[in-house]
Amino acid sequence: MRSFIGKHSIVILWAMGLLFWTSQAAAQSSGTSGTPPKEDKKEERGVTLYEAFEGSTSTDGQVMDLNTTAGYIFNRHFSWDAGLPVFFLNGTTATGAKTSSNGIGDIYTDFRFTFNNPAVHYVTALSGSVPTGDTSKGRSTGRATVNWGNSFSREFDQWTPFANINLGNSLYNTSYFRRPFLTLGKVATFEAGTAYDLGHSFSVSASAYDVAPWGQQKVFSRIIGKSGGGSPGGAVRHGRVFENSAETTGGASLVRDNGFNAALDFNPSPVVDFEVAFSRSVHYQLNTFSFGVGVNLSRIISGRPY
Repeated sequence: MRSFIGKHSIVILWAMGLLFWTSQAAAQSSGTSGTPPKEDKKEERGVTLYEAFEGSTSTDGQVMDLNTTAGYIFNRHFSWDAGLPVFFLNGTTATGAKTSSNGIGDIYTDFRFTFNNPAVHYVTALSGSVPTGDTSKGRSTGRATVNWGNSFSREFDQWTPFANINLGNSLYNTSYFRRPFLTLGKVATFEAGTAYDLGHSFSVSASAYDVAPWGQQKVFSRIIGKSGGGSPGGAVRHGRVFENSAETTGGASLVRDNGFNAALDFNPSPVVDFEVAFSRSVHYQLNTFSFGVGVNLSRIISGRPY
C-alpha cells in the first residue's frame, strides 16, 4: 500500500483536492436559491428496463455483449438496477491463433445516489457482481467483485467538465469500453475530461485516465481460453500478458495503465442512444475502437417515449 501511495501521490492529491472542492462548493451553494438543474424538474419514478448492444475492437480481437438491465427509480436521488451480459468474444493470440467464445458473464447490480445543485452534479454508486460466467473462457474472474464509483460534473453552457474516481477489486468497465481481459486485485482508476454539446442531439467528449493498482493482481484473458492457443513463456509485447496466457498472476505492473479517450454520442430521444469511441492505452500501446446502441425499453412499454 505504501508503494501505491508513493508512486501515485500526485493523482491521489488531485482526487483529494477535487473531493474537497466539490464538498466546499456544495456547502456554499446549499443555502442559495436559484433554478434547479434540469434533472430535478422532471423527476421520474418506477421500473426501468434497458437493452444495449456494445463492444470494443482492437488488434487483439473483439469483445462484445448484449446487456439487459432492469431496475427501479425510487426518487430523484436513489435508484437500483441489476443486469446480465451475454458475451461474444473473438480474439487473436500472440502466435496468430484465432479464438472464439460466446456465453453469459457475471450477474451485476448497482445502487446509485445522485445529487444535483448549482455547484456540481455528483453521482456515487456501489456496484457488485457474482461469478456466474465461465472463468476458463474469460467471462468471469471466478470471484465476487465490488466497485465504488464517484462521478463529478458541472455544466458551463455547452461545456461539461467531469471527473471520475473508482475503487474496487477489479477493473470497472465504463460506458461501452470493453478490455480484452479481466482483472482481480485492488485497483483505483481516475479519469478527467470534458464533454461539449454540439447541438442537434450530438455531443463529443475527451478525457485522460490513469489505472493505479496495488498488491497482487490476476489477469484473465478474454482472447485465450484455458484450453490453449497462447504462447506461455514467449515474449510479451508491451505488457500484454493476456495475449500469451489465459491467466497470469503478478504484481501491480500487470494492470497499471494510462491513456486517453474520445467519444461521439448521438441521443435523438430518451428512448435510444448511440455512441462511438476511441481509446489509446499508452502502457499497452493498444488502440481500441468502441461502439454502443442502447434502447430504453421501459419508456416504450409505458407508452411515454418522450
